[in-house]
Amino acid sequence: MRVMPRLKPEFRPPLLVVALVMGLAGCATSQPPVEAITQAEQAPPAWVAPLPHGGQEQSLQDWWAQLDDPLLAQLISQTQALSPSLQQAVARIKQARAQAAQAGSGLWPGINLNASVQGQRLPLISGVPTQTLSTASLDAGWEIDLFARVRQQRDAAEARAQASELDWHAARVSLAAEVAQSYVSLRACERLQQISEADAQAMGRLSQWAADKLKVGLESSGAAALLQAAAADSQNRLLSQRADCDILIKGLVSLSGQPEAELRGQLAPAFARLPSTAGLMVAQLPADSLRQRPDLAALQRQLMAAWSERGAAEAGRYPQLQLGGSISVSALQISGGGRVDGSGWSFGPSLSLPIFDAGARLAQVDAAQARFDENLAGYRGAVLQAVREVEEALVRLDSAQQRERFAQGSADGYQRSALATADSWRAGLASAAELEQARRLTLNAQSALVQVQAARLAAWFSLYKASGGGWSPTPAGKS
Repeated sequence: MRVMPRLKPEFRPPLLVVALVMGLAGCATSQPPVEAITQAEQAPPAWVAPLPHGGQEQSLQDWWAQLDDPLLAQLISQTQALSPSLQQAVARIKQARAQAAQAGSGLWPGINLNASVQGQRLPLISGVPTQTLSTASLDAGWEIDLFARVRQQRDAAEARAQASELDWHAARVSLAAEVAQSYVSLRACERLQQISEADAQAMGRLSQWAADKLKVGLESSGAAALLQAAAADSQNRLLSQRADCDILIKGLVSLSGQPEAELRGQLAPAFARLPSTAGLMVAQLPADSLRQRPDLAALQRQLMAAWSERGAAEAGRYPQLQLGGSISVSALQISGGGRVDGSGWSFGPSLSLPIFDAGARLAQVDAAQARFDENLAGYRGAVLQAVREVEEALVRLDSAQQRERFAQGSADGYQRSALATADSWRAGLASAAELEQARRLTLNAQSALVQVQAARLAAWFSLYKASGGGWSPTPAGKS
């Protein structure tokens, strides 16, 4: 038995109505607000802060290879391979891709196969045979995407999937900068520990000499007590510095995920050695270099997704046309009797016309528009913050590079003064107070030099992160 559905004349849509519906389809899909996005991401015409090395040509892609410390690049690679945060980012990418595939499936017909077998026997009537009904049907449904509602939902999901991949790149850049900063902080701490150890040894010797001079009457008890106190202060500084270095190692263990004993073994050969940046340069760093920042690119994709979702909400206010069809076969088996087979099919369109919903669909459009406006403002703010980060990194780098020369001169000068004062004290030409003052000035100058050197490296890493890290669109998991 075949059933051919036929529309009654009064239900056939006039050609004018069909043409009107198809014409409105082009109006429902608005173009992305390119002008608004372009205005939001406008960078300054030029950087105000001076560029390092005069902005000579050099690719940011090989940042870590430019440092003369292969262990740092190795630690970054190991950390990225084991980082739980990156593993979470990869999982989010898979989720977003699956959601995009699910949203895109709405552009294709959905086909379902249904089958059932039912047996029936009436318990109150004796002699009635058992009846078994078997059915199988193949159903298909397809929404004719007149106003691009499904397409825009798919576009939104794909944009969010791209944003999740860019978030993974941004996480890699941030993690690399964090590992580098922790590594430099450890090396600076070890350098300060070396300085403290040398000071403690020197003050221990001077304290012993003061005690010997006190015994023979060549030193006052007050001067000897001052140098003994200075020696105790040196030991106190040394123990505190060692503890600080141990804490920094614990932090690197947490970041890298390596066993502490193994990590200490890797760190030991270059103890207290700060990486050299002699070959480190930044690219020309044009003012529009912010475009390579993966976090800004991710926010732009989120903005485009919000715009597509707004379009989908707008399209939801218009009619929806669907095509549906079904093919079915059935068999009725009667125990002790015969069998009856049958088949049928159906096919036809259905049109949904939203007439009155008390403003629910319009409210959804307004909410989607507000979310887009929120994303646009957030994107604009992120661009301004990125410009600020680049400018601040350039200022810090320029300042540290200029200060390092003076800090080096200060440390060298105070060191020579301390050595001369110590010789004068041993010859009886200087007091213990002068010796202690020279020692403190030397310690402060040496510590300031290390801090300036670490600040210069930190500024390089901040610039690396602020300029996008030289990231390249490598698929997740193939770094």
